[in-house]
Amino acid sequence: MSQCELSKKQCVPCQGGVPPLTEKETAEFLLQLGDDWQVVMNHHLMKEFNFSDFRAALDFTNKVGQLAETEGHHPDIYLAWGRVQITIWTHKIDGLTESDFVLAAKISELTR
Repeated sequence: MSQCELSKKQCVPCQGGVPPLTEKETAEFLLQLGDDWQVVMNHHLMKEFNFSDFRAALDFTNKVGQLAETEGHHPDIYLAWGRVQITIWTHKIDGLTESDFVLAAKISELTR
């Protein structure tokens, strides 16, 4: 599955009671995702986006916020001058799900 295919999926709300992805599953989704996303401690996804100035970073942050509301899946967002760091995981299970990778793919497409 390509990143494009991941981004065409919808985030599915997690009701809890399901295990987080295994390291093998996480590695497979990361290969599909690509685009410099990192898996940290098999717990969350992280990526830093760089921009020419604060306004561009803020505009991107607002687009991510709108996407998060649409998808019903909300990342942690750190905004600084010319830089936005996104961290994603499923809080309900304190780990990664397929929806985390779907959201990451959709966020990456915002910069294209």
